[in-house]
Amino acid sequence: MFRSCAGFGAQAAAMSTPTAATTARALLNKVPEVTIWFWVIKILATTVGETAADYLDGTLGLGLTGTTLAVSAVFVVVLGVQLGARRYIPPLYWATVVLISVVGTLITDNLTDNAGVPLGVTTALFSVALAVTFAAWYAVEKTLSIHSIVTRRREAFYWSAILFTFALGTAAGDLVAESLGVGYWLSALLFAVLIGAVAASRLVFTANAILTFWIAYVLTRPLGASLGDGFSQARVDGGLGLGTTLTSVVFLITILGVVSYLSVSERDQPPPTEPASLGTAGRPAETGRR
Repeated sequence: MFRSCAGFGAQAAAMSTPTAATTARALLNKVPEVTIWFWVIKILATTVGETAADYLDGTLGLGLTGTTLAVSAVFVVVLGVQLGARRYIPPLYWATVVLISVVGTLITDNLTDNAGVPLGVTTALFSVALAVTFAAWYAVEKTLSIHSIVTRRREAFYWSAILFTFALGTAAGDLVAESLGVGYWLSALLFAVLIGAVAASRLVFTANAILTFWIAYVLTRPLGASLGDGFSQARVDGGLGLGTTLTSVVFLITILGVVSYLSVSERDQPPPTEPASLGTAGRPAETGRR
């Protein structure tokens, strides 16, 4: 199903300025092709984001503030390396995603646990923040397509949006699973059904590619978080009781395995971006591939 979901981000507006075109010659697209592997690693990364934050906070005893400072410092360094790269590098890209998933989780946790902001409020707050980010991105670049991340400014918008999707997904997932008492496994099923509905709206009813991509991206965060809590939390709390250590290690090893496979096979490498071929879709012309 998700093999065809490359269309989730395939539509965008044209790059209209010579400056943008010149920069596009210097940078290859910095985002992988949207295949089944993209969504598999994304869900695995969101699960790690949930369990790793709990592991550092509780098991290692760093506390919420200490965990936030430590992970944020590592994230800033890795993000800087990612922004400095001139092409898509699977280990670097997905390391950034894993770290930003933890940071996004910690932002929400700090607001709810330390500042006492209700989950309903944080969900609304990050929804607005994400909408503002998209509005600013489109106002400047005239595209929201992930297939045209060929300038550092576009990549900055991209990672800003990613950060808010993780924070929003954390808030919405906790709101449903905990505040509303739905539970981890039922929440995971609910979000999986919603993702399936979004995929069907795109693949069957040809809904807007960019809109459906970003909705699915947000929904995978609470799906992964619900799965992470379901595996790691104690049985009395509705989980399987595997603990945050084992759950984090298993999912990290799985991510490493998939990323290693992609690094060798190059199955998710984005196609070459030629400025002359960028049409109204904001990405290289398709050759029958959907």
